[in-house]
Amino acid sequence: MVRFRREGVRLDQAVAEALSVSRAKAQAWIQAGRVRVGDRVVLKPAYRLKGEEVAVEPVEEVPMVLPEDLPIPILYEDEDVLALNKPPGLLTHPAPGVYSGTVVNLLLARYYGPVEKGPPELIRPGIVHRLDKDTSGVLVVAKHGGVLEGLARAFRDRLVMKRYLAITEGHPREGVLIAPIGRHPRERHKMHVGGLAARYAETEFQVLATTGPYALVEARPHTGRTHQIRVHLKYLGAPILGDELYGRKSPHIGRQALHAYELRIPHPRTGRILELLAPVPQDMAAAWEALGGRWPEEVVREGYTGAQ
Repeated sequence: MVRFRREGVRLDQAVAEALSVSRAKAQAWIQAGRVRVGDRVVLKPAYRLKGEEVAVEPVEEVPMVLPEDLPIPILYEDEDVLALNKPPGLLTHPAPGVYSGTVVNLLLARYYGPVEKGPPELIRPGIVHRLDKDTSGVLVVAKHGGVLEGLARAFRDRLVMKRYLAITEGHPREGVLIAPIGRHPRERHKMHVGGLAARYAETEFQVLATTGPYALVEARPHTGRTHQIRVHLKYLGAPILGDELYGRKSPHIGRQALHAYELRIPHPRTGRILELLAPVPQDMAAAWEALGGRWPEEVVREGYTGAQ
């Protein structure tokens, strides 16, 4: 409920100004009986105020998630499956206050059509896994509901091989790390090894190259916990370059230097293994080379040709 006093102006004008809405919306609220002047409901938008208290009960509007055909690079597509090379800075699905410019908006535009029911944050057609906003790389989605469960089952049953590249500040210990991850006990927007309601988390690390105190690291997560690679690398004393949440800001890159480099998954209809590879993005390439790093042969062989 919003309350205010005005004098000498029309009721619809006063409501529009007080709540920063259009005159048409203010008139609709008045005619729907959602505005009281003093102790009575006034239904006439032209009523001229005389200094009475005005009480408005605005309609809570649920934001729409609208179709948007966004220019996201496609790595693979058939009649069932779409694999995208998600750029950094792009959300996988809507979040509070962000209802456009996400992968879901693209899916609505190309395959699913508008969705009008339900909380916007839960509108996730085709989504079976996600990447953090500032993590780039391979993202596979279902183009229709008929294969959604098959893709989701592959992730759930750990039939998917995921390979990430990260630039770290420090040289992490190689091998398999098993360290449960839960919510940070004080900073609730962060995850933490051994945090609240910690769940089993396993990641395999290999150092591909080093330059001074920095390392180019391959990470293979065997589980799918929130921020898993970022939290495990911090735990190993080698936070990801540019990761302001778990490390620190970097002059070399404007986000965490983490890229979902490769994903292998059985096709939900045919069963054949899809091998999906997203080349190293230019910002990570430039950061590694600015640090003096050289690219290992296996990365170059798989398609990377250097910063341009």
